[in-house]
Amino acid sequence: MLYEYNSKYPKVHDSAFIAPNAIITGDVTIAKDASIWYGTVIRGDVSPVIIGEHSNVQDLCCLHQSPNAPLIIEDNVTVGHRVTLHSSIIRKGALVGMDSTVLDGAEIGEGAFLGAGSLLTQGKKIPPGMLAMGRPAKVVRALTEEDKQDMARIQREYATKAQMYKAMHKKSEATE
Repeated sequence: MLYEYNSKYPKVHDSAFIAPNAIITGDVTIAKDASIWYGTVIRGDVSPVIIGEHSNVQDLCCLHQSPNAPLIIEDNVTVGHRVTLHSSIIRKGALVGMDSTVLDGAEIGEGAFLGAGSLLTQGKKIPPGMLAMGRPAKVVRALTEEDKQDMARIQREYATKAQMYKAMHKKSEATE
C-alpha cells in the first residue's frame, strides 16, 4: 500500500514489484525492476528513501531515516529478510544479510557483503568487495569469486521472481 505523507507520495516505477501488504509512505523513490517484498515497511516521513534499479528489499524489512540523512540503496542491491536500514548508504551490488541492522551514516561499499545477523554501527563503513559480520560488524576478509557469483545469482533470482509475482498478483486481481 502506498500512502501520501506531508504532501509527498511514493514514486514507484511501473516495472517494480510491490507486495500487496508492503507499506510505503512519503518521500520514497523506487526505480525500474526493483522489488519490495511482503510485510516490508518503508517510511519516507523524515528524509528521502531512494531504492535503485533491480534492487530487492525482502520480506519484513524496516527502512527509515533521520532528519537530513536519506537512506540510499543503489542498483542491484539485495537486502535480506528482516533487515533494518536507517539513514545509511548501500552501494551498488552489495548484499545485506538477513536479520542485520545498519545505522545512521553507515555505508556498505560496492559489491560488499554484510553477513546475516550483523550490526553495522553508526558511521562505520565496509570497503568495496569485503565481507563484514558480527555485532558490531567487523571486516573479516575479501570476497571470493564464488561469493561474488552467489551474490549476483541471488540478485538475479529476485529480479526474475519479482516479475513472476507481479504477473501472479495482476492475474489474481483480474479474476476477483
